[in-house]
Amino acid sequence: MKNNFIIALALIFFGVVACEKQTDTPKVEAAKAESPFRPTATIQELMKSIVDPNVDPIWDSVQTISTAAGIEEKRPQTDEEWEVLKNHAITLREVTNLLLIEGRKVATSNTSTVAAELKPDEIEKLIATNRAAFVQNAHELHDAVTQTIAAIDAKDVAALEASGSAIDQVCEKCHMQFWYPNDKRPTK
Repeated sequence: MKNNFIIALALIFFGVVACEKQTDTPKVEAAKAESPFRPTATIQELMKSIVDPNVDPIWDSVQTISTAAGIEEKRPQTDEEWEVLKNHAITLREVTNLLLIEGRKVATSNTSTVAAELKPDEIEKLIATNRAAFVQNAHELHDAVTQTIAAIDAKDVAALEASGSAIDQVCEKCHMQFWYPNDKRPTK
């Protein structure tokens, strides 16, 4: 009798374990399908907090300033200035990966003062329907900043200036495609 009781308990135990295994399988598969990323910042927040503060020093690193006192040429000169510039470029290059994390919102609200700019939900729809172009734009920005890093490593001011222009063109291309595609640009 005691053995029958133990056998019955064992069968119940293994039956429960087997049922749990069957119901756990969809949970495991669902967990595998979920992204390991948890994007919380919007694209707009990434632009304001990471892109702008790191691209501006690159764009401002080479300047010709004309004043009443004469012409002043601004260029990175010391190893420390080049290193600071490189740190900005590395951060800027890596943010291109953050932009590509699926599920990231464009913005929490429409804060643009530019009439031609679409509302955040409209921008998100454009990105969703043309994700490949959005990814391509992010990759082009990554590549342009990689050129900037190469120019910084070579301490090549002309290449640095050219790469800054390339960054600007890539940014503008993406903005024209997704943020303000209906903007009427003046023609020459």
